[in-house]
Amino acid sequence: MENAAIIPIQAKMELLKLRLLYLITGLAGGLFNPYLTTLFVHQGLGADIVGVLMSVGTLLSILVQPVWGLLVDRYRQTKLVLILSISIPAILSYLYSLKLFIVIVVVYIVSIVFQATQSPIADSYAVSAARKGRTSYGTIRSLGSLGTALGGYAGGFYLSGFGITELWIPFLALSLAGAATVLSLSRSTERNAAALSLSQGFKELLGNRMFVMFLVACFFVNQTLTAYNSFFVLAFQDAGGSYSLVGTALLLASLTNIPSMLLAARILRRIGHERTLLLAAFFYAMRWGIQWLFPVPAVMVGVQVLHGLSFGLFYVAAVEYVANASGKKMQATGQSIFNMVFSGLGGIVGNLLNGYLYHAGGAQVMYLACTVSALIGAGMLYWINRIAKLSPRL
Repeated sequence: MENAAIIPIQAKMELLKLRLLYLITGLAGGLFNPYLTTLFVHQGLGADIVGVLMSVGTLLSILVQPVWGLLVDRYRQTKLVLILSISIPAILSYLYSLKLFIVIVVVYIVSIVFQATQSPIADSYAVSAARKGRTSYGTIRSLGSLGTALGGYAGGFYLSGFGITELWIPFLALSLAGAATVLSLSRSTERNAAALSLSQGFKELLGNRMFVMFLVACFFVNQTLTAYNSFFVLAFQDAGGSYSLVGTALLLASLTNIPSMLLAARILRRIGHERTLLLAAFFYAMRWGIQWLFPVPAVMVGVQVLHGLSFGLFYVAAVEYVANASGKKMQATGQSIFNMVFSGLGGIVGNLLNGYLYHAGGAQVMYLACTVSALIGAGMLYWINRIAKLSPRL
């Protein structure tokens, strides 16, 4: 009876710590990351060099994920790796204030190497803790979106009084607070997050045809998100929008993630993972289709309400789908593979493809291609949904 009373309290404490972790790291990332390219240009890097550097960074993040996995497998230090992934980039961020090209490039590359493993390991912790605490992953992840929205606003406010080369100060403080939060997580949560060899997990998961089809569908859907992450501001200004309206649109998009992620658990219970993914993919297509048909600033601001229903809903459903497909022993492995395809490969191809389309034919060509790509992903998810319906009878 005593143990039964202790376990729920421990689970609640772990949930509280993880929510705090997502909120703090969301604040840190939202405060620093959107202004990183501006900082690079301020320090003398050309916009073309910054674009190449970002693409190389994304590619590098894919390549180093298996290396991190092997290190975690060998030494079983999941918590230490997560602490390093948060704290090392923050400590190095001071060096961005030095106007030296080689220093900036090296610091960015090293930061990417460490940051690459942060999201998959944090997500594997969160999924395990959510199940123990009888809640949903979305209730934890939504705090990250809230932090990102507040951090972006706070960053603009901070820069109105301080120079952009001083942005490392709050970023460092928040990141170290996040690392301290990880340090307080229990050993049992760490064991649940990494229980099987990543190399073995890669072989098992990539041998699952349904899982591979799911990854390909995720790629087609999420590569379109670069039309928002990388090119929305340019497209909005081309349509005649102002900087103040851009800020409103970005804030609106971030805030819509919160209710979507909080409600995701109910939607998943009601219609299942496959149908939820399919629904979110259609919201992706609708989002790009509306901007293709109506390239008007007011419409482009209003359509950002679909960000939560597309990205927010899709991401939560996908992470939980991966958790179910991976099983308890392959949580970190499954999330690593998903992150490599969803954010890594999707980000590289999306930036290159949508950048080319934007340059060659303008925003409308880019949005039309994104609509088609999202519909291809939706078609694959529809097929996965059909198979999932039939599988109990097989």
